[in-house]
Amino acid sequence: MYCRKHLAQLRQHYDEFVKRDAEILAVGPEPQLAFKLFWAKEKFPFIGLADSKHTVAELYEQQVSLLKFGRMPALMIVDKKGRVRFSHYADNMRDYPTLEEMFAMLDSLRGKHKKPRTQAA
Repeated sequence: MYCRKHLAQLRQHYDEFVKRDAEILAVGPEPQLAFKLFWAKEKFPFIGLADSKHTVAELYEQQVSLLKFGRMPALMIVDKKGRVRFSHYADNMRDYPTLEEMFAMLDSLRGKHKKPRTQAA
């Protein structure tokens, strides 16, 4: 399942999100007990929320495609005031922004832009 690979990648680089004053909240469609057991087994350092009734998914207009195995991946960056500052709605189950794209977006929201590399003359 690709989503599990993505979650593992987020776990592996969690400290980079924390350095950018960001928190990860992963929302899954599983029932609460199954989700809790999975979360404990995988030891994710970030927050996980079981959303088996699709309340959060509907709130953020996350799409469901039965032909593509359920909920389509969606990623949002929400600021501390609750405003969605970035959203990515996937076209398929492997369509996630790269870590570099997420970090760049977080850096830009904090006013920290990387300086472009200068070319040697």
